[in-house]
Amino acid sequence: MNVIPQPVKDGFVRLVGPIARALVRSGVKPNVVTTVGTLVVLGAAAAFWRGAPHWGGALLLASGLLDILDGQVARQGGLTTTFGAFYDSTLDRVGESAIFGGIALWFQHGGVPAERAPLAVGLSIAALVSSLLVSYTRARAEGLGLEAKVGIAQRAERFVLLGVPTLFFGAGRDGALLFWIVVVLAVATTITVLQRVVHVARVSATATRVPTPRRDTLPGRAPQRKGS
Repeated sequence: MNVIPQPVKDGFVRLVGPIARALVRSGVKPNVVTTVGTLVVLGAAAAFWRGAPHWGGALLLASGLLDILDGQVARQGGLTTTFGAFYDSTLDRVGESAIFGGIALWFQHGGVPAERAPLAVGLSIAALVSSLLVSYTRARAEGLGLEAKVGIAQRAERFVLLGVPTLFFGAGRDGALLFWIVVVLAVATTITVLQRVVHVARVSATATRVPTPRRDTLPGRAPQRKGS
């Protein structure tokens, strides 16, 4: 299940298509786009930390477009590499860690009323851990030859849910809006992890197993011919 419909995602891909082609013609490498996207995410994290959620939301959404763009540059330019995929995935985790870390620091230093700060920080950590687990469960499943793209809170959904409201409305009064966004993200990402675990359990249970041939003799002894 995808919260963001696939046609919407395809629309964003078409949107960045001309930009990707221009970058390919200019000789820009996809890893450069990945690095720039990560710097933008780190800027978003710093904005949240410093209490500028409007900027945080804007930069976060911009980084999402760059995340689409680097893949398009790699594919359209024939520059897809194993290291590029590894580099992109690693920096994605760096970015998510920075975002939730920045939000947690803002909560801790007066972003929400003092009595709510411990809960807000704890939920930020929970959202961070479960977000990393969402990515890990997919990567581990793919390493075992399975697919695990299911879930209600994939990376695009997380960025949109956090970026759009904060872009237009900031953190809300006494940080209430951002607090509840983090609550939703913590719950949704945890559900996504469980969905992927259940999915992999179901798929792996029904995967074709190669039956072990039954031996008619002990190891090291020639089999007897039947009917002899």
